[in-house]
Amino acid sequence: MLKKIRFILMFISLSICLCLMSNTYSRYVSDTTGNIEMTLARWQMLVNTIDITNTSSTTISFTPIIEENENIANNTFAPSSTGYFDIEINPNNVDVSFKYTINLNVENTNMPDVLMTKYAILPEGYIEEDPLTLVDIVENSITNSVYYDNITENFAFDIITIRIFFEWYEGIDELMDNEDDAEIGLDAATNSTTLEISTNILFEQIIE
Repeated sequence: MLKKIRFILMFISLSICLCLMSNTYSRYVSDTTGNIEMTLARWQMLVNTIDITNTSSTTISFTPIIEENENIANNTFAPSSTGYFDIEINPNNVDVSFKYTINLNVENTNMPDVLMTKYAILPEGYIEEDPLTLVDIVENSITNSVYYDNITENFAFDIITIRIFFEWYEGIDELMDNEDDAEIGLDAATNSTTLEISTNILFEQIIE
C-alpha cells in the first residue's frame, strides 16, 4: 500500500513538472537585428574649381578675354569690342542626371548694346583656334541637361567647359548713339568705371 502511495505521488510530481516544462518551452523564440545598407548618390558641384555645394551662395570671379583689335588698347572694352569668358563645371562627384541653368546679367543698365551673344561647349582636347559649334543665347539664359550613363561601368561625368561670347554691339539696330558711347568713355577716364556681368548658375537633379 505504501509503495502504491509513493508511486501515485511520484506520478503526480512528474506530471506537474512536465506541465511546467511544457508551458516554459512550448515554442522557440528568436530575435536578431539586421542592417540594410544602400550607397547614397553623390552630389558635389565644382565651378571653376570652387565647391559650391556646401553654401547657399558662392561668389566666383570669371576672367574675361577681350579679343585684340588693332584700333583699341589691349584688355580694354570699347564699342565694337568682342570677347568671351569660360565657366568650368566639374561634376566628377555626381551620381545623378542634372540640369544647369546659367543666367547672365549686365549690371551697367545704361549699356544696352553690351550683349551676351553665343556660347559653345568646348570639346575634350580642345585647342585654341579650333572651330566651335556656336549656339545663340536667348534672353541671356543658357539651359542644358546632362544625363548619367548607367550602361558604362564606373561611369563618371567629364568636366564641362562653357565658353560665353559677348560684344559691344555697333550696327543698324544699336540702342546707344555716339554720344552715349562717348559718355561711357568719359566716365571711365574720370572714375575708372568697370563693366560688371553677373552670372547665376543653378543646378537641379533631373527626376523623371
